[in-house]
Amino acid sequence: MKKAILGKKIGMTQLFRADGTMIPVTVVEAGPCPVVQKKTVAKEGYDAVQVGFCELREKLANKPITGHCAKAGVKAMRYLRELKLDDAASYEVGQIITCDVFAEGERVDVTGVSKGKGFEGNIKRWNQGRGRKTHGSHSYRVAGSLGACTYPGEVFRTKRLPGHMGSETVTVQNLEVARVDAARNLLLIKGAIPGAKGTMVTVKSTVK
Repeated sequence: MKKAILGKKIGMTQLFRADGTMIPVTVVEAGPCPVVQKKTVAKEGYDAVQVGFCELREKLANKPITGHCAKAGVKAMRYLRELKLDDAASYEVGQIITCDVFAEGERVDVTGVSKGKGFEGNIKRWNQGRGRKTHGSHSYRVAGSLGACTYPGEVFRTKRLPGHMGSETVTVQNLEVARVDAARNLLLIKGAIPGAKGTMVTVKSTVK
């Protein structure tokens, strides 16, 4: 990837363009992200940088995290993520990545963990239709036939069944950076991004 940064989803609002049109935007507190570790082809077999985001309170930081971040000369970080950047070799340990690496109008992909919905049935989880409420049938919101006795005699592993919905890693591609507020470390991204308010997201250059 060309550029990337870690951030926190603040929420959604609206923005007016110069021509008066209104667009919905998601506010992301992006960075600052210090480079905690640098990986090279000679040692690890590939080029990448490990960056941190969101300082951790001293009482919550354990010794491994504190010692690892201390080598880079930074405070203990709540989140540590590895980014395989095209120019990873040009970064140095301790260098700060800020939101101004992106410019207004750029296209980005945003990755986050979707909202958890708990245990859900077929209709909500897979958008299936309900059974007919006729002739004494009581099969309204059930999964339906799972497998015949003779053939196939089993439930296929791809059968869509009730279960845990949400809390999955989701990437929304090709979103537009509507505005960059470097003074407050904010990125305003047009449209919605995955995750609840306050969750961590990764903003990176789009692949499309």
